[in-house]
Order: sequence, then C-alpha cells, then structure tokens
Amino acid sequence: MLLAALSTTAAVAAEAPAGIAAPAAASAALDIDSFAKGDTFSDIKLSPTGEFFAASVPMNDETALVIFTRENMKRTGVFRVGRHNHVDDFWWVSPTRVLISMAQKLGSRDEPIGTGEIFAINANGTGADVLVGYRVQGRGAGTRIQPKKVEDVAAFLVDDLPAEERAVVISVQPFKADAYSRAERLDTFTGQRNLVALSPVRNTRFTTDNAGVVRFARGFGTDNVRKLFYRPGNNTEWTLVSSDAGENGMDLPIGFSADDKTAYFQTEHAQGPDSIVAFDIATQTRKEILRDKVADPDRIIYRTNSRIPVGVFFADGKPRTVFFEKNSPEARQYKSLEAAFPGDAVRITSQSADGKLSLVEVWNDRSPGDVYLFDNENKHAAHIISRRSWFDPAQMASVKQVELKARDGLALSGLLTTPKGAAGKSMPLVVMPHGGPYGIQDHWQFDDDAQVLAAAGYAVLQVNYRGSGGYGEAFIQAGRREWGGKMQDDVTDATRWAIEQGIADPARICIYGASYGGYAALMGVAREPGLYKCAAGYVGVYDLPLMHTTGDIQKRGSGESYLRDWIGTPEALDKVSPARLAGKIKVPVFLAAGGEDERAPQVHSERMEKALREAGVPVESLYYKSEGHGFYEEAHKREYYSRLLAFLSRSLGGKVATAPKPETKQ
Repeated sequence: MLLAALSTTAAVAAEAPAGIAAPAAASAALDIDSFAKGDTFSDIKLSPTGEFFAASVPMNDETALVIFTRENMKRTGVFRVGRHNHVDDFWWVSPTRVLISMAQKLGSRDEPIGTGEIFAINANGTGADVLVGYRVQGRGAGTRIQPKKVEDVAAFLVDDLPAEERAVVISVQPFKADAYSRAERLDTFTGQRNLVALSPVRNTRFTTDNAGVVRFARGFGTDNVRKLFYRPGNNTEWTLVSSDAGENGMDLPIGFSADDKTAYFQTEHAQGPDSIVAFDIATQTRKEILRDKVADPDRIIYRTNSRIPVGVFFADGKPRTVFFEKNSPEARQYKSLEAAFPGDAVRITSQSADGKLSLVEVWNDRSPGDVYLFDNENKHAAHIISRRSWFDPAQMASVKQVELKARDGLALSGLLTTPKGAAGKSMPLVVMPHGGPYGIQDHWQFDDDAQVLAAAGYAVLQVNYRGSGGYGEAFIQAGRREWGGKMQDDVTDATRWAIEQGIADPARICIYGASYGGYAALMGVAREPGLYKCAAGYVGVYDLPLMHTTGDIQKRGSGESYLRDWIGTPEALDKVSPARLAGKIKVPVFLAAGGEDERAPQVHSERMEKALREAGVPVESLYYKSEGHGFYEEAHKREYYSRLLAFLSRSLGGKVATAPKPETKQ
C-alpha cells in the first residue's frame, strides 16, 4: 500500500522487474532495467504522535515530499517545487506540521546545494507555504503588516525545538558567497522571524543547547580557515574556542549533556582519527571519552528525541555502533535490534515522541535497504517499505573490506565486490575510484555501479585513497594538491595489490570512475599504460586549469582559495591533466557527460575526446544535452550502462546488456 501511495504521486513504478540472476557465461546478456530504476524513497520519518509518515520521493530530476497515514497508508499531502529542485531534508516540527529544506542538483551524482529556502506543509496537505527564501513575496504596498521578510537570504534549520510546536531556530545569511549569518526564531506557520544571535564568523553553523539557546558558532572566511566560537548565553560575547590554526585540533560541536554543563565535540587531531571529547564549560577542561584506532565517527547517535549524544557509528567496513553511555536505553535498543537483524547494518531514523514506536532502516552490501516500524514495548517489527523491492539480496554480489599499504607505507582500506559464484581468484577486475575527492568515503553498502559490474562478471575494487574521509584529518590533508600524484599512486598500488593477492587477472583489468573518479581513471591509463586494458570516465574533469575558469566551484569567493590550496594553481596543473597527456594513453577510452553539468562541464569530456582522437587513441563518447552531473532519465541510464558494459566487454570479456529500447540521442 505504501508503494502504491508513493507511486501515484511521484511516478514510481508499481510493477517491479524480476530479481537479477547470478552471473552466467560471459557471452550471456544482462538485464539492466533494475539498475536503471532509482530508489523508491530517499528518507522517511515518523510523526511525533506516530499518526503519519513523511517521505522524500525522488523522480527523474526533482524530489517530492509525500505524507500518508500510518494506519492505512492513505496519501494526505504532497509537496514539490519543480525541475532540479529537491527536498533535501524535512522535520516534523509538530504532530501535524512538516518543515522542508530545499536543494538543487544538476545531475544524479551532483552534490546537493541548498537553495536556502524553508517551506512548510500540514500533514493533511494544506498550509503549504514558503517561509524563508528568495521566493517569499510580500502582501503588497497596501499594507504594513508583513509577517514574512521579503529578502534574498539563505536559511537553514539549526534546532527544531521539540518542546515547542510553532517555533524553530534557523540560521540566515544574505544570498551571496561567504556571508555572515544570524540566528533567528522562525514561526513555522506565519514565517515571522526574530533575531536570536549574530555570528562572529562567515559561513556559519550554529549549535544550540537543550533549551534552544545558541551557544556555538562555527564557520570560515575566504581563507577557508575554520574557527569555533562559544558564548555562555543570550546577549553575551563570543570567545574563540578552537581553529584550524590552533594546537588542539578543530572541534565540531555535536551536542550537550542533559544539564547543559558539558558540551560534546568531535575533535580532529594532527594524527589519527577524530575523537569524541567532553568539554566542561565551567572549567574549560577536556576529556576524551571515545576514539577508535582507525576510523572517524561517521554518525552520532542521540538520546531519543533529544540533542544529547550517547554513541556513534563507525563506518570502516560494516557499520558498527559504540556507546560512551554503555547502559543507556539507546545502547540496549541498538543491541536488541542488531541481534534481531544479524549481518545487517541497523539505524533508527525517527521515533514517536513517547518513544513507543521507532522507524528502523536495515541494509547490507547486497540489499539497498528496508524500513521497519518497531514497537518498542512489544518488541515487534513490521515491514513498511523497501528501497528497491525488485532486487533479491540472495542473488547479489557480496562486498568485503580489504586493507593494504601504499608504497610510502600509508595504511589504506577499500572494498572488494566479488561476483556471486566466482572463485575469487584471477578474476577480471574493474578498479573504481570514488568521486569527490576530499572527505568522501566508499562505504560498505549496496553500490549500483559495483553491483551492475559484478552482475556482468567483474570483481570491483574501490580504494579509499589519501584525501578520502573517515580516517582522520591528517589522512584528508595527505591528499592536498595530490591530484595525479600520491592519490593516483594509491589507486595504482591498490591495483597491484589485487594482482599480488591473486584476486585479479593482470591481463584483464580496467579502470572506471565518475567525477574525480573519471579523472583518476584517465590519469591512471596515462601514468600506467601497461596496467589497465581500458578506461571509462563518467562526468569527469580532465583539463584541470579549466577548473579555475569554468564550473561551480570557482564561482564562490572561497572557491578560488579552495582550488589553489587543494588542487593547485593553473600553471602547475598541465602535467596532471589527462586532456594534455593523451599521447601517453595507449588503451581504449569511453567518456560520458551531460550538457547541463556545472560541476564538471561537458567541455572537459569534449577536450579529452578531441585530444584522444588527435593522438590516435580509440575513444567512444555519450553526451546528453539535458543531463547534468550524472544522468537522471531511466532511458539515459539504461543506454549509459549498456554502452559501458559493451565497452568493458571488448577488453575484459564480461556480459553485455540486453538491447535497450530505441532512444533518440540529443
């Protein structure tokens, strides 16, 4: 019933294709329709009374919000804005009112960029309104009563104030790059706003205590140096607590103790992973209460319906929970849920205000995820919805964590996806570096690209090269200005490790990636012409000096500082730009890009293609004018996967896709 409610609203197919069969002979064809279809929902949350669900539902190039009753799954409300506008997040701010933040994504692989707009809608579908943002309009010149301010600002939720049913705390800043922010109380029905605090730093993120008082402000200026400020209460002065230039490492506030006397930080360190620190406000002393040997905290676990942290998720390999309040109800609840779903990762996504009902998401490397409603009193779980019910987890490829050393001794970790039924030795291998690159981490989960490649008969290796997130600030910093350098060496070293371990057939290895991963794929075959048999780049950047004049990063005031500090100056980037190294590439290349891509404009792929043709390198390309940083349309994704698998098969011998329906290219 829930699937039907979502389908009628957001054109989500009610009829699901059959599960994917295990890889057979290399000559067999692969049905890729299941991989071209997106998730049924992005996020789902329970209302405070447990009467309603709200879910964000992705469509081709937008994301809607759908509200429906828990009792009979009847759809009661729908909210959508239009093309390229996505419900980024949403919150039940009262039993019948939902607050919505919006973002724009020009492509399926694009990083959502918040528009700074805040909307709201009632559970019954009435009262939909824009409360803050550039679309707010006044009541006209004939009245002085203007509850909502008409101004070009960007606003983001700071605190939903669970004890109040009308008000929340938001941050507001002028609609321009690198601006100062202010904290305000927002009436979620009228849009009226009242000043709470002014920030001492640009690009601010505020943190409130349990009473909703703004206590911390964290941000950075055009120099990209982060600073954290503290104040004891309303109408008091800000003082500097930590910064990137400090000795103790940067602190990221994550919450307060129940009495608000202790603040909790996720603290970065000069070496090693982040820790959780308790900061005694009265004495200004710190106590480390949790730190893993390898991994950063990936997600904070809070006390039920509060801002009090009690534990964390670690995401090196299968997600695991660790509680610094070991006897808390939350620790016991997670222990019970993890025992009920052995082998799976489990996360409580929302709960009713009385704590009796919990929404629980369960997933693993072979399943995109299922959501259950858990009755905490009767210890009963009822299945609510699957992200993609058409996949049979038993037929999908398994993923395991691997560990290796880079040539300079740096410890690296990654993920190895092995085709179902494969022997695990001398396999055709696709090396797949992730995009980003900085602060992004390949997680143990169901990965579309890895699974479709495994279904075609390939092992897939993903490595969290230096610069990736999840392993401490020093690990990220080790990737600074290492495009085409040590970051690329890490990918090469991982490939050679797979050969040394007998996992990969050295005569059947290709490299493929998207965004930065596309860059790394082309740079890999330029630097290591004998290691890979082919390379594929999807929405990649290949002419690095062009990043300083084209694309969305350089449009921000701090963007140019970021480009120079992390990637390099234009004059230094020629030697690490694949488009300028085409003569060194000796293997076939496949390129795909979108004409509306602002992160990696299509001109990068066009220049790469032209350079390869001039160098006599076999190259294929696929461009869609209407797509951005990753393809949205199912037909386009089917053709993309079909072309990719056909391209890889010519070098590695794996499966190709069944013939797609005729599609008119743009």
